[in-house]
Amino acid sequence: MAQHNEVGRLGEAAAIDYLEANDYRILHRNWRIGHLELDIVATKDRQLVFVEVKTRSKVVDIQPYEAIDWRKARKLSAAANAYIRTYHITMPARFDVIAVVGVPPNQQIQHLVDCLQPDMN
Repeated sequence: MAQHNEVGRLGEAAAIDYLEANDYRILHRNWRIGHLELDIVATKDRQLVFVEVKTRSKVVDIQPYEAIDWRKARKLSAAANAYIRTYHITMPARFDVIAVVGVPPNQQIQHLVDCLQPDMN
């Protein structure tokens, strides 16, 4: 496995651990439909939460969450809409970003709640 893939896998595992420790219920991890993917789908407080995980092995000039451009936001929106249609979800939904910097055991996690506003129609 390429090193960047391993860093990403470790970052997603850290995000899952963080979410579960903060009372999120994980529904899916790496949910796919066609060419679209959602990193983590969870619920908390009767709200559906789509979590995009951005991982970097070290601090660089750009924060991990700044890598989400309008193209990525559009793909996340399409994936979320497909997820909602597939499972007939009626609860409110939001997008969070978890930025993970570093590798175990020295990872730093930043959780940005309701920080993306893609079109959910």
